[in-house]
Amino acid sequence: MEMTADVTIVGAGMVGSTLALALFGHGLDVLVIDGSPMASVAFDPTAPFEPRVSALSAASQRIFERLGVWEGMQARRVSPYTDMDVWEGSGTGNVHFSAASVRANVLGHIVENRVVQDALLDALQQRGVRLLGGARVEQMRYSGDDRLLTLADGVKVRTPLVVAADGAHSVIRQLAGTATREWDYLHHAIVTSVRTELSHRATAWQRFGDDGPLAFLPLQGPAGEYWSSIVWSTTPEEAKRLMAMSDEGFCTALAGRFEHRLGNVLHTDTRVCIPLRQRHAQRYVERGLALIGDAAHTIHPLAGQGVNLGLLDAAVLAEELLKAHQRGERLADKRVLSRYERRRMPHNLALMAAMEGFERLFQADPLPLRWLRNTGLSLVQRLPDAKALFVRQAMGLGGDLPHLAKAVEPSPHV
Repeated sequence: MEMTADVTIVGAGMVGSTLALALFGHGLDVLVIDGSPMASVAFDPTAPFEPRVSALSAASQRIFERLGVWEGMQARRVSPYTDMDVWEGSGTGNVHFSAASVRANVLGHIVENRVVQDALLDALQQRGVRLLGGARVEQMRYSGDDRLLTLADGVKVRTPLVVAADGAHSVIRQLAGTATREWDYLHHAIVTSVRTELSHRATAWQRFGDDGPLAFLPLQGPAGEYWSSIVWSTTPEEAKRLMAMSDEGFCTALAGRFEHRLGNVLHTDTRVCIPLRQRHAQRYVERGLALIGDAAHTIHPLAGQGVNLGLLDAAVLAEELLKAHQRGERLADKRVLSRYERRRMPHNLALMAAMEGFERLFQADPLPLRWLRNTGLSLVQRLPDAKALFVRQAMGLGGDLPHLAKAVEPSPHV
């Protein structure tokens, strides 16, 4: 059996599904392939929070609003935050950011990954996008001007353009032989949801300690309960010790490391430990192939920007493909795909370099570097313009934004 499509997206995660929705309805036959069954599951508001969350920026929210899926996320569970508090655990440096400083209502939203995924899947199914679930790609080769994918069950998919959206361990990237530059941070991240004694006050908190950063991200819990998603980055040895603790022992250790900013930690959900590794593909495109999201780049979760970068990848690629389609150009042409790469690679590399430098600075032990980071945080706190610039970057409102992420222009008065 052989199937055909104009564009085949491998990976129905948050980034791949966003690309499929952005391309839908413009005269292109789009097929989405994923190893999961892609079955819609009713959201249970009483269910525990999923450990993995994303800090969605204002730019990402605009993308979802324009694609008609933001309302579905809000109907499930989203947690806005208006402020961010960052401090040096072994010093006195502290900086506070607020949405009010840039005349915005929120800095962003903390959203469980499954909430984003379920809302996207609902939209894909409602609009009739072709979905092929439970399908695993085993081979990829050229066949004339097309790519020919062979699935585990023997089904073949003929397509001019394959988009790899299949995550950090992308099978498509490996089959294409695309080289990557990568390194291990020698840190693991413990993620879970916790209930605290005091309210998070719609604030994202980040403490930098000697062995890694600890973030408390606000969640919208039941009335009278205060919940946060935590990301605790530490050495593999310390992570192993923390994972082996009882829930009570972990809560005590966590509250102490966080300096009891939110009082005692009263409860922890199941903990997940994730090795941290940075990865960047040397090229995002070749003839008939484009990489987006984690298939192209993964970064330290320090600023929660990973998924936002991927969503911008999807929006820019969709924009360039639709422009080319309107001009009658061949979508698989490397010249067309390179326009996407030229727009996204510099931005992604710049942010990755900034996060790498930031992470190294805050992991440094020498006294002069400790003084530098304490002084730096205190200096930024006293510079409103610098703080506002940082806030706008964190909200994803700077640089070369695709149309889907831009603010809606007010209609001119007649």
